Amino acid sequence: MTMNNPAWTARAWPFIEARRIMDRFGGQAGFSPPAKGHILLETGYGPSGLPHIGTFAEVLRTSMVRRALAELTDTPLRLISFSDDMDGMRRVPDNVPNAAMMAEHLGKPLSAVPDPFGTHESFAAHNNARLRGFLDSFGFAYEFVSASECYRAGRFDDALRGVLRHYDEVMAIMLPSLGAERQKTYSPFLPLSPATGRVLQVPIIERYPDRDTIVFEDETGQRVETPVTGGHCKLQWKVDWAMRWAALGVDYEMSGKDLIDSVRLSSRLCQVLGSPPPVTMIYELFLDEKGERISKSKGNGLAVEDWLRYAPEESLATFMFQKPATAKRLYFDGIPRAVDDYMAFRQRAAGEDAAALLENPAWHIHAGTIPQEPAGPGFGLLLNLASVCHSEDKAVLWGFINRHAPDLSATTSPFLDRLVGHAIAYYRDFILPAKHYATPDPMQRAALEELAHALDTLPADADAEAIQTEVYEIGKRHPFASLRDWFRTLYTVLLGQEQGPRFGSFVALYGRDETRQLIAEALARAPETSAGPAGPAGPAGRDAPVTASRTTGC
Repeated sequence: MTMNNPAWTARAWPFIEARRIMDRFGGQAGFSPPAKGHILLETGYGPSGLPHIGTFAEVLRTSMVRRALAELTDTPLRLISFSDDMDGMRRVPDNVPNAAMMAEHLGKPLSAVPDPFGTHESFAAHNNARLRGFLDSFGFAYEFVSASECYRAGRFDDALRGVLRHYDEVMAIMLPSLGAERQKTYSPFLPLSPATGRVLQVPIIERYPDRDTIVFEDETGQRVETPVTGGHCKLQWKVDWAMRWAALGVDYEMSGKDLIDSVRLSSRLCQVLGSPPPVTMIYELFLDEKGERISKSKGNGLAVEDWLRYAPEESLATFMFQKPATAKRLYFDGIPRAVDDYMAFRQRAAGEDAAALLENPAWHIHAGTIPQEPAGPGFGLLLNLASVCHSEDKAVLWGFINRHAPDLSATTSPFLDRLVGHAIAYYRDFILPAKHYATPDPMQRAALEELAHALDTLPADADAEAIQTEVYEIGKRHPFASLRDWFRTLYTVLLGQEQGPRFGSFVALYGRDETRQLIAEALARAPETSAGPAGPAGPAGRDAPVTASRTTGC
């Protein structure tokens, strides 16, 4: 453990979390590896439905903490993805076939419910396979752990005996958190009915810690004595969470803001079972386009596959990395900004020293190995290039790119090639339907005519900065209320949208002659006697594009 390692002072949140884990074992000065020989990080998954964007976020962020931790210690690190597939199925999901068949198995463990898709031995096995395929597709390094297998194989037996021995202490922690009616029937143990196989929420009539059994009244009305071990019972989930931490030796787990009280209770229960609770991190929840919390049952927000239709996974990882303790709108209009943020982070990394790299999100997104690829135009520029070209042909956009960067190609710049395809898809689905060209008034017309003339007379070697400076000067020479209004005129009149790229960069990419033609066509659409300010780019709806939210920087 190198004392002057910059990872010990890095301010990026994964390193802050990694140091919190190290403090669990003595910190930088007094680190002592755990007796079990490894440090264990956990993520959880409920297989009552398919993996969703919250699952992705949790595994991604925990993987980033694990990678940061690897900079601080040589101790083996493990990350498990735990599936709570012993849970009873409370309702039939809306998006599965054979609903009538599923309804016959309500209350049974998800691992005992037949697979409605007919591909696996159980509904849980089907969804667990989807989870593993989902995580594998992103290259996550993890170990899959099934609750049902742990319960049935006896892996939890010692911890379950501990819950039975400390039953009164467990109840003393749990009962104050429950309503009066729930207190009357609550038990931390949920026995499986020998008659029906259902997970039962029933009072416990008698307890026998000396023989590891409890007595309850089954659905048939008979009193049944059953072991708490060997998969004959499972635990209520807050107690189950604590038991799992203790049984597996979990050192770190993050969870959403909605589970703050559950983390507190489970941490106390873990201590009752004789184990220190793990280091925990609370992250904020995602919001939809209306600012409401994203819910799997509501189906609001967007799914991972939705995002990946319009942008590369690195941009989604960038969105997940930034400010995990802040609630963020997770919707389509944030995609372009996330892509350009990622590209800026990756390009910045090329000139950074070892300490600065640890603060760069690209280092965490790529697990310390940032790919090298020639830089190309940003996503906002590609969106607007697609917009003015009115083309869904990648070759057309590559033609413009190669005018200024002839050495770039789909072979040498595969990431850029992916971006071109994503830009076309985003333009087609979000920008094109909302496109509406504004009509310039006489003052705006005069400014646009001057811009066309300037583009014709600028030196042949004028670069994007020189063009941008000239655009600024033209805006200052005309009586716009502000330069923001001048740039808004450019976007609404020439591009048919409210926002756009840094205009000098756009002209350099699109071409000065092509931009002059764009101005001529826009002015030809509008009579010279037109009056009135430029109108809006279109109705502000849920699909209104935000192509590059940097109007003031243009």
